[in-house]
Amino acid sequence: MNIEQSFKMAVKSLRTSKMRSFLTMLGIIIGVASVIILVSLVNGLSSEITSSLEAAGTNTISVSIMGRGSNKSFSADDMEAFIDENKDRFKAYSPVVNAQATVKNGTDSVTASIVGVNELYAGMQGLKLAEGRLIQFIDAERLQKVCVVGTYIAEELFDGAVYADSTVKINGSTYTVVGVLEETADSTEGSDDDIIYVPYTTASRLAGNANVGSYTIAARDVTNIDDTVNLIRNELYGAFGNENAYRVVSMSQMIDMMNEITGSIAVVLVGIAGISLIVGGIGIMNIMLVSVTERTREIGIRKALGARRAAIMSQFIIEAATTSAAGGVIGILVGIALSFVAGSLFDMAVAPSYGAVLIAFGVSVAIGMIFGYFPAGKAAKLHPIDALRYE
Repeated sequence: MNIEQSFKMAVKSLRTSKMRSFLTMLGIIIGVASVIILVSLVNGLSSEITSSLEAAGTNTISVSIMGRGSNKSFSADDMEAFIDENKDRFKAYSPVVNAQATVKNGTDSVTASIVGVNELYAGMQGLKLAEGRLIQFIDAERLQKVCVVGTYIAEELFDGAVYADSTVKINGSTYTVVGVLEETADSTEGSDDDIIYVPYTTASRLAGNANVGSYTIAARDVTNIDDTVNLIRNELYGAFGNENAYRVVSMSQMIDMMNEITGSIAVVLVGIAGISLIVGGIGIMNIMLVSVTERTREIGIRKALGARRAAIMSQFIIEAATTSAAGGVIGILVGIALSFVAGSLFDMAVAPSYGAVLIAFGVSVAIGMIFGYFPAGKAAKLHPIDALRYE
């Protein structure tokens, strides 16, 4: 009996006992579907994070200065002087001062993220205006109490109707709204639309800290970004003499780190889901052992007619592999469908991986062959006379 005939017999066996075949495949279906769903969700999450980071610019460098109790400092003026000395490496920079504050307009109020920046920050981050203007140099120079708000703030405090010279109170002080940003995240709370930009000098007073601890820097050339990062680190080490006093990370490094983290998470989750495949394989082995027992006389007749052990083994291995492969195909279809359902429920993009689909299918076939080997071996070892006498 050749492989084609064995395959046809396997398909016939599946059709004859549909319910038993389905229950046999169920473990494989669940395992493969779980792998597809988890990989799709992790890929979608990784893609969203990467897109978000890339939107900030792969040439962007984030600098955080902690000081670590040192009496030495590195001021915004020091950073500006350093950037001016290395204009061939740097395109722009901005101090970044973060604060949380209560923002009011009449009786309406929200707790918002306040970010202090200079006039170059919007260009580095790709911020776009719906109306008005952005933070300007003169605003930071004169400590002006002006702000640019996201659409969530505009909706919550002004019902979306922000007029020229509209004002808000931030921690009790009056600020003039000079601009409204374009919507980027459906104007939801906690999103990129839930933000207020003010001059960094004003934000420093608002935060009660005269020292700027964070900077966003745009490198001119992304191809030698590591050298540029090392240049900043050397400058800060010269100022503090302590590597723990600061942290310098490029956006491309952050993307690599996030991809590495999500990759590790995917491996762990797929490993956990893979346990279902092993359980499914055990189910297939059990059913194949039952099948060998039920077909003992058939095996005896085939052996009496001259069938060799290899032919008997191949028949049962192919039958086990076909059962497992059918479960794998159903699992792939179910997994892809449920991954999109899960994506819509969690409001996130999903990215089914063709590689994961092929691997899941290959593993399902391999499991069928591996777990079908023992029943096939048992069938091949049956003595023809004993098999024919079996009741």
